[in-house]
Amino acid sequence: WPEKDELGTVNLLTEEVVKRAAQEEIRTGKSISLNWPVNFPEHPAFERKTPEVTQSIKIPQVLTVRDDEIHLNTQSGTQWDGMRHFGLVHDGVYYKGIPADSLPLGRHPIPDPLNIDPKLSKLGIQNWAKHGICGRGVLLDLVHFYTEGGKDLPYDPFESHPIGVADLEACAKKQGVEFRPGDILLLRAGFIRKYNTTTNEIRAVLGSKEETFAGIVNSIDMKRFLWNNHFAAVASDQPALECWPAPKGTHHLHETLLGLWGMPIGEFFDLEDLAEYCKETGRYTFYFSSWPLNIIGGCASPANAAAQF
Repeated sequence: WPEKDELGTVNLLTEEVVKRAAQEEIRTGKSISLNWPVNFPEHPAFERKTPEVTQSIKIPQVLTVRDDEIHLNTQSGTQWDGMRHFGLVHDGVYYKGIPADSLPLGRHPIPDPLNIDPKLSKLGIQNWAKHGICGRGVLLDLVHFYTEGGKDLPYDPFESHPIGVADLEACAKKQGVEFRPGDILLLRAGFIRKYNTTTNEIRAVLGSKEETFAGIVNSIDMKRFLWNNHFAAVASDQPALECWPAPKGTHHLHETLLGLWGMPIGEFFDLEDLAEYCKETGRYTFYFSSWPLNIIGGCASPANAAAQF
């Protein structure tokens, strides 16, 4: 991409790509939300803030006029990791070689929308918010792939387990899916399925235990798979997309996807209703739309995503 690019692989979502996806995939009008309520999880991983939704009345003694105040970490639930979230750790730079120490931390008032300090906006998620992450979505339902015929899921989504390229390709083949440039890849690996059916005690532990999660393997083959298929973005229902933690002596897959390619990483996507509908209809491609929050300089955002059939 150009030297000053701030879209990364979202550049693949051209008007032609989006138009084709809409024309081919929207047939019935069925829409499915892919977002977990912002309230979840109650005990976020990676020591992130518990989401707080506070309701109040605006006029004393009048209960029919209310406001909400929402305090949350933009990466506690269904989210896109943006370019400012993860760079090349050992090099101290973000996408396009932007030095990490050139991007300010802390809170900075922005009173004038027509005069914004470039340091505050550089690589911010507002770029994806203005463009949109829209195109053809593809679901690989790994849970169904692994458990078809009554088999148990061969791993615990709450524990470290690498999912390899061979399984992704076998799942796609079984579903009759052929990838094309600009696809938005969604992977159902089982985290939210287990979260919905486990106990509150186990849910609470997730916020305090060492982070270990199933996810795609951090390997050269996986990088080739993601790059050579020219995906515009990749997301899953897992907390980290990649198998966590990264193997000792290796770089996180986040570094390659965000720091080198500028590829949006989606996490905690709620794919349960989508998976059920895809199974019922036999359709695993759909029109995908996502409009992140327009946060100037934001490193992440709730996804605000949906699938349309």
